[in-house]
Amino acid sequence: MKNTLLLFTMLLTFSFANTQTIQSSNYGTTGYIKPDGTIQNSSYATVGHIKSDGTIQNSSYATIGHIKSDGTIQNSSYSTVGYVKSDGTVQNSSYSTIGHIKSDGTVQNSSYSTIGYAKGINKEWAAVAFFFFKFN
Repeated sequence: MKNTLLLFTMLLTFSFANTQTIQSSNYGTTGYIKPDGTIQNSSYATVGHIKSDGTIQNSSYATIGHIKSDGTIQNSSYSTVGYVKSDGTVQNSSYSTIGHIKSDGTVQNSSYSTIGYAKGINKEWAAVAFFFFKFN
C-alpha cells in the first residue's frame, strides 16, 4: 500500500512539476499551461490545447486557431486575428497594440498596466491564454 501511494504521489508531482501557472495581476492562480500544451483553468479543468505545430484547440479538440512561426495568430479559417512580435508586443489584426508579454512573464495591456503573469511560458502561448482564453 505504501509503495502504491508513493508511486501515485511521485507521478502526480512529476506531472505538475513542469506545469506553468497563469496568474492574475494580484498573483491569484487563474490557470495552467502544461508542457504538452494543455491549457487548464484554476480548477484543473481542460479548456484548450496548443499543439506543437501551433494548432490551437478547444477542450473538445476542435481547431479554433493557429500560431504561425512568425508570431501570427490566426483563427480556424486562417484569417489573421493578431500578432505576437519578437519583443513581446501583442497586436490585433489591424496592427493596434493590445498588450505586451515581458521577458520576465509579466503580461500588460496596451497601457502597460499589469494584467497578469505567465512566468516561464512561451510568449505566444501566454498571448493566447490572456488575449484569447481571457485568463485575466
